[in-house]
Amino acid sequence: MPARMHSFYLRNMYQHNRLKDPGGVTLLGTPIDFGKVKVPTYFLSAIEDHIAPWKSNYAGSRLFNGPVRFVLSGSGHIAGPINPPSANKYFYWTNPKSPTDADEWLKEAKQTEGSWWPDWYKWLSKHSGEKVPARTPGTGKLPVIEDAPGSYVKMRLAK
Repeated sequence: MPARMHSFYLRNMYQHNRLKDPGGVTLLGTPIDFGKVKVPTYFLSAIEDHIAPWKSNYAGSRLFNGPVRFVLSGSGHIAGPINPPSANKYFYWTNPKSPTDADEWLKEAKQTEGSWWPDWYKWLSKHSGEKVPARTPGTGKLPVIEDAPGSYVKMRLAK
């Protein structure tokens, strides 16, 4: 993340917590207002996340005006979200209600063993259109540039 972007992010999202305020953050001339978001939203948080505490994320999920599914995974910032179903570890909580208080949400939530990924897939399937086959690189308007992983992956920044 470039230094200027990192500074903007820390100042506005953490120090002043402006993202929660309608118009508190403007990106490319567009004021951000989560209250205008009315599409279904899947919110995932991790109970032991030390960077994005789940209770703060829960409060953030309540800023949207569309249907929100808040899911709380076990473990921390990285392990909870990336834990695949095949690992068969951890658990997650769900609650169809959205009380104001995060602790009340958890007290009434249902704990499910395993990864949250199948829950997300089920939710996503309900909110998606028809599946379409993947395009074959080079058959559309865009030509193949080079084989993966691409030369840009191997580039180093020089000062």
